[in-house]
Amino acid sequence: MSRPPLPPFDHDSAVVKVRAAEDAWNSRDPERVSLAYTPDSRWRNRSTFLTGRAQIVAFLTEKWAREHDYHLIKELWAYTDNRLAVRFAYEWRSDTGQWYRAYGNENWRFDADGLMAERHASINDLAIDDAERKFFWDLGQPRPVDHPGLSDLGL
Repeated sequence: MSRPPLPPFDHDSAVVKVRAAEDAWNSRDPERVSLAYTPDSRWRNRSTFLTGRAQIVAFLTEKWAREHDYHLIKELWAYTDNRLAVRFAYEWRSDTGQWYRAYGNENWRFDADGLMAERHASINDLAIDDAERKFFWDLGQPRPVDHPGLSDLGL
C-alpha cells in the first residue's frame, strides 16, 4: 500500500502530507487514520507508547469518545528526505463542558511507501472559555481552505 506524496519530501509535498494528516484526523475515524501508518508503526503520544495499527485504532477510539467537538489544525515546521516536523493545535470539549486547546509538536518518520513508521507527539492542554475558541467548521469535516491556519491565528 502506498500513501502519496512519497519521500523524499520537498516543501510542497511536505505541506500536502501534513494537510492530508490534518484532514484524516478531523474525520475522527480511527480506522481511516490508522491506514496512514505502517502496520508496526511506533508512537509516543504524551506519555502513552503504542505499536501497530490495532493499538492506534483503540487509542483514537478512546480519545474521540472523551474529546468532543474535536477540531485540529496542523502546520509544517520543517522537513528532510523522509521526516517531517509539525506543530499543531486542536480544540475540544470535555464531558463537563470545559473547552480546551491542546498545543503540540510532532516528529514523523516515513517509509518509502509514504506510510508513517514513527510518530512522537508532545502535547499540552490549556483550558479556554467558549469565547476564546478559534476553530469553527463542520464537525468531522476537513478545515475549509479559507479558514485561517495556526500562524494566521497567532497560534
